[in-house]
Amino acid sequence: MNLTGMLHGARLLDFVGFPAAEVLGPGASEDQIRQMIERHGSVFVKPVFKGGVGKKGKSGLIGRASDLKHALAEKERLYFVEHRHGNQVAKANGVTFEAAVPAEHEIYFSLSVSTHFRAPTMTLTHKGGMDIEEVDEAHIARIPFDALTGLKAFVVANALTDIGAPPEIISPLVQQLPKLWELYHDFGMTALELNPIRMRPDRRGKLTPVACDFKCGFDRDDARWHRLNLPDHLFTADTSDFEQEINQLRTHQGQSDVYVINERGTILAPTFGGGANSLVTEMLGDDAIISSDFGGNPPYEKMKSVAAICFKHWLAQSNVLFVIGGKSNNTDIFETFRAMADALREHFSKHGPSPLFVVIGRGGPNLVRGMGVFRDTCEALGLPYRIFGFDSAMSEVIDYARRINDWMKAGGRDEIAARLGAAPALAA
Repeated sequence: MNLTGMLHGARLLDFVGFPAAEVLGPGASEDQIRQMIERHGSVFVKPVFKGGVGKKGKSGLIGRASDLKHALAEKERLYFVEHRHGNQVAKANGVTFEAAVPAEHEIYFSLSVSTHFRAPTMTLTHKGGMDIEEVDEAHIARIPFDALTGLKAFVVANALTDIGAPPEIISPLVQQLPKLWELYHDFGMTALELNPIRMRPDRRGKLTPVACDFKCGFDRDDARWHRLNLPDHLFTADTSDFEQEINQLRTHQGQSDVYVINERGTILAPTFGGGANSLVTEMLGDDAIISSDFGGNPPYEKMKSVAAICFKHWLAQSNVLFVIGGKSNNTDIFETFRAMADALREHFSKHGPSPLFVVIGRGGPNLVRGMGVFRDTCEALGLPYRIFGFDSAMSEVIDYARRINDWMKAGGRDEIAARLGAAPALAA
């Protein structure tokens, strides 16, 4: 769950009283745009992308205008622009008009949890306005601090002094930057970045930090982000119907992370655990339909709903239902397997039988009871199955699922379909 841009970023910064550039949304009238230009001299026109997508400036997707005619031309150019960055593809739906902030100094600031320091960490440089990777390390401060005490003014002051920041920017930043810890900590963020913060002088030359771009990420299992009342559609960019259905089940009880790898894949692999997910995704390759992590001890009702959605979208084309995970510490295998087995039985009852080979590999609490439930369901439905216990190497179980998928393609699907009285054609 990522958020970029000042359209919503300015409102979030207002929660803690941090100065931000004036911004108008896609619905701004011509009079409002003209008045903004008159107040500030010029405006930046930026496309609005749902979620987080970077490198817009380097892709020529930021326009600047000093008159209404030019501003409207940039609006027309960028309103529905498509942006590709790495393997990300995003399509804009609107633009923002952001007031230009004249400044001599630009600051980069971010908060995140560092795996190196094992603590919240502030990254700060007075060479902002560019990617942090391009800044000389001598000018970057990366300072861990205690989450119990938060980001204190003296941490900011010491960091700026250590990197040789100009004296005139230190005091204004020391006054304003600690406010951002409150925003980061109190609303369930995993990362917060302002780049650039421009140091705007007033009539007497006193500098004020003004945020001119905003990025943040949220932990969607931390309910505190709901207090911001952000629109739900911000976090559903470029996702399939299947992913959106699964994401709606996201709760603090159990993960529901899914990503469609290959819409024409033939192995449906509900996976439990991040490590298992990485190995399964790598070894199955294009045969896998989804990448998933359904661990975290989901309750029966949630696991049944997740399984039902998976079966509704993908079971008809699947050769192999591959239920796989590591040896769990706290996930109740009986509850998760009972839920999945019940969902499978109900799917067959509603949609008819589907030629399928079930492969299971798992370990953890109530394992034998859980495997017994799945075995009974497969036998009742007439499905062939193979079950592996906690003492089986996961890589060997994955190889077995791949061999079964090859066998299904080579005629096994037809054989099972004939036994079930089902149509074999979909996943051949």
